[in-house]
Amino acid sequence: MTIRARILTVEEINHTSLSWFFRKILAENGDTMTDLFKKARRFTDPATYKKLGLYPYFLPFSSQIGPRMSIQGKETIMLGSNNYMGLTSHPEMLKAAKDAIDKYGTGCTGSRLLNGTLELHNELEAGLSKFLGYEDTIAFTTGYQVNVGIVESLTTEKDYVISDELNHASIIDGVRLSKAHRAIYKHNNPEDFERVLRELPQKAGKLLITEGVFSIEGDLNPLKEICKIAHDYDTRVMIDDAHGTGVLGEHGEGTPNYFGLGKDDVDILSGTFSKSFASIGGFASASEEVINYIKHTARSFLFSASMPPASCATANKATELIQKGDHLRDNVRKLLKRYRSGLVSLGFNTVPSESAIVPIIVGDLENNFRLWRGLLDNGVYTNPYMTPAVPVGHELLRTSIIASHSEKDVDDAYMVTPHKVSMTMYMTYLKNYLENLKAYFIGIQPGNLTYMESITEETEKSIENIVHFLADFFKKD
Repeated sequence: MTIRARILTVEEINHTSLSWFFRKILAENGDTMTDLFKKARRFTDPATYKKLGLYPYFLPFSSQIGPRMSIQGKETIMLGSNNYMGLTSHPEMLKAAKDAIDKYGTGCTGSRLLNGTLELHNELEAGLSKFLGYEDTIAFTTGYQVNVGIVESLTTEKDYVISDELNHASIIDGVRLSKAHRAIYKHNNPEDFERVLRELPQKAGKLLITEGVFSIEGDLNPLKEICKIAHDYDTRVMIDDAHGTGVLGEHGEGTPNYFGLGKDDVDILSGTFSKSFASIGGFASASEEVINYIKHTARSFLFSASMPPASCATANKATELIQKGDHLRDNVRKLLKRYRSGLVSLGFNTVPSESAIVPIIVGDLENNFRLWRGLLDNGVYTNPYMTPAVPVGHELLRTSIIASHSEKDVDDAYMVTPHKVSMTMYMTYLKNYLENLKAYFIGIQPGNLTYMESITEETEKSIENIVHFLADFFKKD
C-alpha cells in the first residue's frame, strides 16, 4: 500500500485533533511557519560591536601561550590565560609531547572502551590517583565531558542533584541532561544549602556538585562547611576543581587539600587538563568501584574518542611538575598580592581570593568592552565577560596571574593607568564616531538617506586629519 503525504491547509489544520497546537504556532508566527534560521539573521550584536571596534572574541594569537605574547603583531602582556603553572612552553612538556607523537602518532581514533586506550592513559590515571590521594581515576577527552557524563551516569529519576547557583556551564548542562531532580542553593551559602537539603526526601539519593574555585571571579567555595552539611544529610559530594588543582593545596592537590579535606570528605574530585596541566582533557578521581561504574556507563566517555597521545603525555608530565612546583605556586602567590594591591590602589573593583583569578568588575557591557579595548591597545590582554556568563549589570574583565609572570609583567600591566586607558577608549570612540559620520554623509551606511551624492576629496581629507591629530594627541598624552 502506498501512503501519499501532503501539506495541510490552514483550514484543514483547524479541524485536526491537534488543532490547538497548530493554532498556537500560527498565532505566534502568522500563516507560515517560522524559518529556523531567522534567529541567526537577527543575531546582529557581534556585527555591531565589530563596527565599533569593540568586538573582543575569537582574537587570534601568533605565539606560544605565555606571560607575554604576540597579538595583532604587538607584544602583549597575557593576563587572560588559564596557564596557571606556566607549563605550556616548559621544555619537559614540549619533549613529552614530541616523544609521544614519535612513539604513538597523532591520535587514537577510537574510544577508550574499544580501541583507544594507550599505556599513556593508564599511566596518567595511576599518577593522578597517587597525587590526589584516591583509589582510582578516569581520564576524559575534555573537562566538559567529565561533568556531563558523571552526573548522568550516577543519578536516576529518583535522585536529586544539588548545585550552587553560579556553577560552571558544564555542571549546569550535566544536571539538565540527567534524569535527576534539581535543587539550587544560593552561591557559597552553607545556610541555604542546608535549607535545600532539609526540604528533600530523607531517603532519596542525593549528589552535591559544585566548584572548588569558581571559574569567573575566582572565589573559593567554603568546602569545610559545605562538606560537613552534605555528610550530615547523607549527600554524596563531587567537587569540580578545574581552577584549584595546581595552584592550591600543599603541593598543588587543589582546593579540598587547601582546606584540609580528603577522599573521606569529597567523594569525587574532578578537574581539567586545560589549565594548570597545560594540555586538554579532564579527569575524575574516586573509589575504585565508583570509577569502574563510570567507565562502563558514562556516555560522554564511552562514545568519544580518547585523549590524543601528546595531550596525554603532557598531562602526565604536568602531574609530575606540579607536585614539585612549590616555587611556581610561591611566585603566583607573591605576584597575586602585588597585582591585587596595585589594582586596588588604582581604584579598580575586584574580589579578594587565594586563587589565581582576579576579576575587574565594570558593571556595564559597553564600558566593559571599551576597557578591554583600551587595555589591549596599550599592550595588556584580558577576558571580557558578559551575560549569560555573568548577570546583566555585573560585566567584568577576568584576569589571572600565571607562574611564569615576572614582577615586571605585573607592574607594566597595572601601570597602564585608568587615565591612559580612558584616553585610548575615548580615542577609539571618537575615531569610530567620525568614521560613521563620514559614512553617513557619503551615504554608504545601510538605512541612511544620502544627503550628498558625493563628498569632496578636501572634506574627506579634513575628517581623516582630525582622526589622526586626535590619535597623535592622545598617544603623546
